[in-house]
Amino acid sequence: MTTQAEPDPTAELPAFPQERSARCPFDPPAAYRDWRQTAGLRKARLWDGSQVWMVTRYEDIRTALRDPRVSADVRHPGFPRVAPGSRIPGPEDEVGFARTDDPRHAEHRRMLTRFFTVKSTESMRQDIEDVVRGNLDRMTAHGRSADLVAEFALPVPSEVIARLLDVPYEDHVFFQENARKLFDLTLSAAEVRAASQALAAYLLMHLERKEREPGDDLLSRLVTERIATGELTRRQAVPMAMALLVAGHETTATMIALGTLVLLRHPDQLALVRDTDDPRVVAGAVEEILRHLTIADNVIVRVAGEDLTIGGQLVRAGEGLVFSLPSGNRDEAFLGTDADALDVRRPATGHLAFGYGPHQCLGQNLARVELQIALPALLRRLPTLRLAIPFEDVAFRRDAALYGLNELPVAW
Repeated sequence: MTTQAEPDPTAELPAFPQERSARCPFDPPAAYRDWRQTAGLRKARLWDGSQVWMVTRYEDIRTALRDPRVSADVRHPGFPRVAPGSRIPGPEDEVGFARTDDPRHAEHRRMLTRFFTVKSTESMRQDIEDVVRGNLDRMTAHGRSADLVAEFALPVPSEVIARLLDVPYEDHVFFQENARKLFDLTLSAAEVRAASQALAAYLLMHLERKEREPGDDLLSRLVTERIATGELTRRQAVPMAMALLVAGHETTATMIALGTLVLLRHPDQLALVRDTDDPRVVAGAVEEILRHLTIADNVIVRVAGEDLTIGGQLVRAGEGLVFSLPSGNRDEAFLGTDADALDVRRPATGHLAFGYGPHQCLGQNLARVELQIALPALLRRLPTLRLAIPFEDVAFRRDAALYGLNELPVAW
């Protein structure tokens, strides 16, 4: 006699990650709207069959991300592996400060904060304008069409962060390709580790160069002000430098490309950004574009350090949490009934595009300045800019922790 197998209780759970809307690729997964309006927190099934809590409401996200009981430490028991390439570090691995909790997180973060204040990033405006102008010159020199990702969106922040760290921009293909692998949800742990090790070796080489030939760049400051004094080891500085190099170009590149595309889909709002002489209008438009797109799909991952309640739901110690920032930024409780609409005239302050709480994105001020310069400069230089392919054929990157575009063919 055969016995019937017990039903798998996880089979009824939605799979993670959910895909963005096929109808409008800028929108978060449609299921998240229902989750916000009903359960708020919802369990989902990861690739390996384990479970994680999805947090989708604006206030729940804010409340949890500032709660010290919610841990960002990747070594904490129960920390979720959201993709096959996710890996719990071994004892020989040095973990970057962003994947740790206070006090270590705060101590290492403070070593970098002064490089990314509003004042510091505003002082870089002229350099960023030069980088944007140079890349527009190169893109337009060979014709009236281009892949905007490869020829503008990716080179601009790559060159900016290379200058800030003083690593050769000639190496951009190497660090761009390996950085992209770190966000690829389809790769194995071995492939992600190989990319991480390649970047670590590269940055260690440059830190050692700075010990011999210090300059006035950020890596040199880490060497002369922190490593030389014993506050930071070279081993600790490597993942710190890697986080700056990777996040410093990949996220902003994605936002330049997606931001351009969403404006092309809203010509009236594109005209407002292109034609204004008021920097406050541009700054406000950038905040709304950041809110509307919110590219960090599957990046903010945490684990409950002890039992706690989020949005009325008990979360047990050791249970994983994934915070959907795109969903939170579309929450009607945050912005009202038109939260799904793009409106560059609305005040979008308080959005979650850069996260929230003590781990909020360190480089957000630099990203803002780059977007405030790059988007209007592109639209003014190329007032007839248009898609070179049907919108339905645009290649969205749906298999990565950062939502974005593989390419964006444009013409003018």
